[in-house]
Amino acid sequence: MVCCEYFHPRDEGASTFTVSMPRLTFGRGCLHEAGARAAALGMKRVALITDPTLVEGPFVHTVKSSLGAAGLDVAVFADARVEPSDTSVGEAIRFLNDGNFDGLVSVGGGSAMDTAKAAAVYQRYPATFTDYFGAPAGAGISVPGPVVPHLACPTTSGTGSECTGLSVIRIDALDTKFVLASPYIMPDEALVDPSCTDSLPERVVASSGFDLLSHAIECYTAKAYTEWAPVANPTARPNIQGANPWSDLSAREALKLVGRYLERGVADATDSDARDSLMWASTLAGMAFGNCGTHLPHAMSYGVTNLMRDITTADYPVASPFVPHGISVIVNSPSVFRYMAEGAPTRHLEAAEFLGFDVKDAGPDDAGEVVAARIIELMRATDMPNGLGGIGFKLDDVGGLADSAVRQGRAIANAPRETNRNDIATIYERAMSYW
Repeated sequence: MVCCEYFHPRDEGASTFTVSMPRLTFGRGCLHEAGARAAALGMKRVALITDPTLVEGPFVHTVKSSLGAAGLDVAVFADARVEPSDTSVGEAIRFLNDGNFDGLVSVGGGSAMDTAKAAAVYQRYPATFTDYFGAPAGAGISVPGPVVPHLACPTTSGTGSECTGLSVIRIDALDTKFVLASPYIMPDEALVDPSCTDSLPERVVASSGFDLLSHAIECYTAKAYTEWAPVANPTARPNIQGANPWSDLSAREALKLVGRYLERGVADATDSDARDSLMWASTLAGMAFGNCGTHLPHAMSYGVTNLMRDITTADYPVASPFVPHGISVIVNSPSVFRYMAEGAPTRHLEAAEFLGFDVKDAGPDDAGEVVAARIIELMRATDMPNGLGGIGFKLDDVGGLADSAVRQGRAIANAPRETNRNDIATIYERAMSYW
């Protein structure tokens, strides 16, 4: 099937792609459906996975009450760590081992959902923690089979983890984050309730909004699935399979929504149209990258979180050093797309237009600059840090950043232009400041 020129068949390239999705319910108040949804999945004894900031709040209360009203037995694990690590996931694994659970319900941002996904794997299929991670983090062993049913309830408008078979975990011994990927860890169902974002501080909305923006634009500009080699076993096709017609559909709409509503959603917590739209855009972007994979901005973000120091972003109750994921991604993004546009100029121009940039006078040679200009415009309008320098990095850090990022091989290979360690170092250098 040739859906457009971008997916034209290549010699020795893949000719098929796979779409995976959970059952999805979207709308204000849908958290009240948790009990009925969990019961329909066959759950009787539920592990509710959340974090310390949410456990006493209204969203966990709503979900727990709904599960109880449905006659389900519920125990709460409230120690999901922001930016989960193998250590924090280990605590969740022990909780599951001790509880005889037949289902999971996660309530929170990507950290809670990713904790639930990873813990479910090791509870069902015990192994050395790195075994199910690809090289260089681990042995690259495939998750052997299904895990217990999982109902995911996101409370932020950025991660999209409710729609992916991916779990991002920090491996403490390697001092950086890596991706556990398997179709078996995609949640069975998701309840996406945009009312959860009404109380989010503006910096959290901005950071999560840039995460969804990056998911969408990275998917839209990723290497086409037809450029990846075909897989011998179709059931082992990776989630990072390149841009495809399905990911395009979701990424395009997500870009249009975030371009239109990000500034409004950050500026005014009472603007429910904007915050609802950002929540929907987050889910769409999750649909996209769950079936495509991200590329260089996310790969380079792991270098940032590896080497960050002496900084804690406002509105996040987390000890220093801490840089929210969306910020760790977006501080590099303008520099990345200035470099990457040469590999897919039309796609970059279209992405800029979806984000609201007037491209009528722009040509292919301008593609990287117009995408960068629009992202920088949004960064400045939402008070984001001015590049890497805005979060404490200096030119002396570039070598270490590049050494850390280059370990993210699959994501780097998903980019539309070949990139080596020296290229990454140059991109970091040019990301130190933008204005």
